[in-house]
Amino acid sequence: MRVTEGGIDLEVPGEQTEGVEESVFYNPRQELNRDLTIATLRTFREREERAESYLDAMTASGVRGIRAAADGWDVTCCDLEADAVDLARENLERNDLADEARVEHRNVNALMHDEMFDVIDLDPYGTPMPFADAAFARCRDLLCVTATDTAPLCGAHFNSGVRSYSAVPQNTDYHPEMGVRILVSALARSGARFDVGVEPILTHATSHYVRTYLELDRKASAADAALEHLGHIYHCEDCLYRETEHGQVADPLESCPHCGGNRLLTAGPVWLGPVQDTEFVAAVRSAIPDAFGTAEKARELCETLEAEVDEPTHYDQHKLCKNWGLPANAMDEFLDDLREAGYAASPAHYGGTTFKTDASVGEIRAATEGSLE
Repeated sequence: MRVTEGGIDLEVPGEQTEGVEESVFYNPRQELNRDLTIATLRTFREREERAESYLDAMTASGVRGIRAAADGWDVTCCDLEADAVDLARENLERNDLADEARVEHRNVNALMHDEMFDVIDLDPYGTPMPFADAAFARCRDLLCVTATDTAPLCGAHFNSGVRSYSAVPQNTDYHPEMGVRILVSALARSGARFDVGVEPILTHATSHYVRTYLELDRKASAADAALEHLGHIYHCEDCLYRETEHGQVADPLESCPHCGGNRLLTAGPVWLGPVQDTEFVAAVRSAIPDAFGTAEKARELCETLEAEVDEPTHYDQHKLCKNWGLPANAMDEFLDDLREAGYAASPAHYGGTTFKTDASVGEIRAATEGSLE
């Protein structure tokens, strides 16, 4: 099947049919992910001018690496599947980029053991954690990571989440952000083993994946500073109250400070620090050209990320109102009530009814219920 993406012409496998597994996978629903990747790479190159080399660690059809090569990066594409390697090479030739990138047929962990790269992009099927240690050991500047195992990340598949991320995820009403915070926490701890500190500069949970871009600082003090952002979330299943505590050892609440209930969950260690550099996200938005297939959607996402209140959990307005037995009103009116009461409040990118605020559950209700009744 022939497709065009980001100005690149590609031969890719056809849509997978039931019961037939393709050895090479191309996901058209990840075009937003790839468009944002190219815009992020362009923005990061302005921030770190010496960054030149880029590793597409699981290249499949080669689309991500080929787009980076067309944008001027010194690209290495890697895949363990022989069919993927052949297809990636054919697609490079199809776009007259065979001299701009190389394709390696090998285990990418072995490749990263042998070579350093300025930017490493991990976009596996499922969890990225089997590749994280090697990536932190051999990446100089920017680590780009996708996780598609959202059920383990958010606690819906609890045991798998614990195994993959060495943390306790919990399936709450803010489960997309649970996935974000569990993933960044696991990556920060992986980096710390190599005296590498992480700073998330752009992060989003879209569709069925989490994507984060981590700027790296290769020194022990930076690793220590990153670990200070780790902590736990304590969540009440009855009233949806939640609070956070920094530190890698949990000290769970015995009862809910808001409703007195004892159905309490503890999640962590999670990343409690910022997951965006708002100035960088704004620059990424400006770097998205009209020619990109998801340009409008990508810019809207960046605008939302820029404005999101920096809090480690989000709320779902409809779930809160259902819990209170009250009808939901327009989101703009709901958020205006919070702001007028003196709280920070913003829409969240996790869904149309999600929002962020520095108000507690009780404060949210007190500020908004006059408009809800």
